[in-house]
Amino acid sequence: MTQKDLETRMDELEMRVAFQDDLINTLSEQVAKQELELRELWEAKQLLHKQLKEVSPSNIRREEEETPPPHY
Repeated sequence: MTQKDLETRMDELEMRVAFQDDLINTLSEQVAKQELELRELWEAKQLLHKQLKEVSPSNIRREEEETPPPHY
């Protein structure tokens, strides 16, 4: 390999590394954003679950509370 070939190859490798660094940073930011969104969704789910429990009881009775059918 000539000196020119080595310089060209080195330039290409430096460009690839720079592109990969940029891509890694972009992906890292995206993962951080998704983690925040996931936490927000989890908290919203927890709040909805709590509110659902606090809402008036269901119209469906538990099995122990049901009166037996007339044929018994």
